[in-house]
Amino acid sequence: RVQLVESGGDSVQAGGSLRLSCAASGYAYSTNCVGWFRQAPGKEREGVAAIYPGGGSTYYADSVKGRFTIFKDNSKNTVNLQMNSLKPEDTAMYYCAARFPGYDCSLTDRDYEFWGQGTQVTVSS
Repeated sequence: RVQLVESGGDSVQAGGSLRLSCAASGYAYSTNCVGWFRQAPGKEREGVAAIYPGGGSTYYADSVKGRFTIFKDNSKNTVNLQMNSLKPEDTAMYYCAARFPGYDCSLTDRDYEFWGQGTQVTVSS
């Protein structure tokens, strides 16, 4: 059974940085696409970043390109999201999610089968 646990959420000021981590059990990251999503109050959930099995390719929403970096830490079996130059509009609950093995990555939440419980990121101006 696949389980995902997010950590690293916090409250920071605009311009600050945070690193979110997604720890997985029940499968190997090398075979499953993993994505980070976020949902702000009153808004739909949106894809932020995704990393292809094996760590070869990454995908980003336009709103975070150049500020966020998704990467794997194979030694810890985690997928991390480094967030720099944070803005108040980045405030949201952040979720990591994984697809069944063998499927392409996407930033569409309905493509993902496994979800963590989320970690809150709050950016103040």
